[in-house]
Amino acid sequence: MKKPVSPANTQDPSLNLPREVSIIQYNSGVATGNSKITLHQNMFSFLLEGAKTVQYAGKHVSINPHQFLLLTAGNCLMSEKIAATGGLYRSILFVFDNQLLTDFFVRHPRSHTSGSQQYQQEPFLVFDKDPFLVNFIDSLGIILASGQSLSVELQKVKLEELLVYVSGCYPDAVNKLQYANNTANADMLIRQAATANICTGTTVEELAFLCNMSLSSFKRNFAKIFGTSPQKWLLEQRMQIAAQMLKNSGSKVGEIYMELGYESLSSFIQSFKQAYGVTPKQYQQESLNV
Repeated sequence: MKKPVSPANTQDPSLNLPREVSIIQYNSGVATGNSKITLHQNMFSFLLEGAKTVQYAGKHVSINPHQFLLLTAGNCLMSEKIAATGGLYRSILFVFDNQLLTDFFVRHPRSHTSGSQQYQQEPFLVFDKDPFLVNFIDSLGIILASGQSLSVELQKVKLEELLVYVSGCYPDAVNKLQYANNTANADMLIRQAATANICTGTTVEELAFLCNMSLSSFKRNFAKIFGTSPQKWLLEQRMQIAAQMLKNSGSKVGEIYMELGYESLSSFIQSFKQAYGVTPKQYQQESLNV
């Protein structure tokens, strides 16, 4: 039986392979949360069992086994949940370098262009599985189950097959691929990471990682942009949102703290009292009595 890839190997070496293309079977019986992953290559992630969440600087997504992802190279956070039945997380990863993608677009110019329309770059694309794609993924599983060494030629053929089909079915979506994460404007990346993660519970250290910066550089650049520290800015933004929600009579304190990314009600109450001098419940009652 072929040894499954362990969680420790998803980043090194499996997701940092120097080869131009690789098909990888990944099985795990352990759930992971917000693992820091550096993708040096693009990757199709075909989820078979469990659930997967991927977070880039300005955007995040969660998928189930009925979907799959195309991720671009760059820093991201990944969380994996095992299936409720069977207790496993299973996926097939199709990793390939940017040159193969560029070569494909050169040979298939009509598959990724749509006149002069401009597209916003995206760090990932989400696709729903259809009968063709289900059979395609099954074919990858059969190839991997054989235990034979896969030639680069065969893997390229399978990648070509997949790209031709996806480009034909989703021509506009494929144009949104982000090819150069490392050349993104640093200020824009920080702004995206900050505004997109106000209510996610993402730590400042994780935000720095998503922006491909050291913690000290991230804090320094953040202060130049927002005029304050990331911790203080995030707290202020969350509390402003909390205050607005509390003014609505239908909002409950016990629900608000979870929506703002807090792990416990007590920590939320402490933060709110620090910002407004009263508890969330007192603030809500005072607002409704005005």
